[in-house]
Amino acid sequence: MLNRRTFLALAGSAPLFGQLKPPKPAPELTIILNSGEHLLLSRFRGKVVVLEFLLTTCPHCQTCSAIMQKLYAELGDKVFQPLGAAINPNSMTEARMLVPAYVSNLGLKFPVGWTPREQAYAWLEAQNAQGPVYFPQVVFIDRKGVIRYYFPGGDDFYRNEEANMRRLILELYNENGAGPAQKSGGRKR
Repeated sequence: MLNRRTFLALAGSAPLFGQLKPPKPAPELTIILNSGEHLLLSRFRGKVVVLEFLLTTCPHCQTCSAIMQKLYAELGDKVFQPLGAAINPNSMTEARMLVPAYVSNLGLKFPVGWTPREQAYAWLEAQNAQGPVYFPQVVFIDRKGVIRYYFPGGDDFYRNEEANMRRLILELYNENGAGPAQKSGGRKR
């Protein structure tokens, strides 16, 4: 299987990233769960949130979600809250139909639903006219509701995704002395 960088190099095009420039307050986002519940991002203020915009058919998104689940099981919901927002390009009906299998196949225990593509693109500050947006798109939001890190598909972050994700989660959790005495290592992007 090709990794993202190899695919992009072979395709002869660079990924187009959203124009999201952290730090900035996270705008509201609605994720619609299969139960019909409308889950608001603001509901998780006070927690570190890792938000993945994904395509249910994307193997890179599946890998990212599986890593988020592994860290969620290891660190617990007191440390961070993962969220998944599917924006399958063909239709919202497709996303809605494929989310249950996506969640089940990966054994995800965190909320994963769907979001209209236009809403997700606006949230990421990306425009359709600018070209494709590569997935997954991962956003780290601190406990105050501020977007601190953003990693579009194709970013070097994904070369060591699990270690990078763990480091940033613990860094954001440990800010202001609120977390356990764990070292997060690394530096801010």
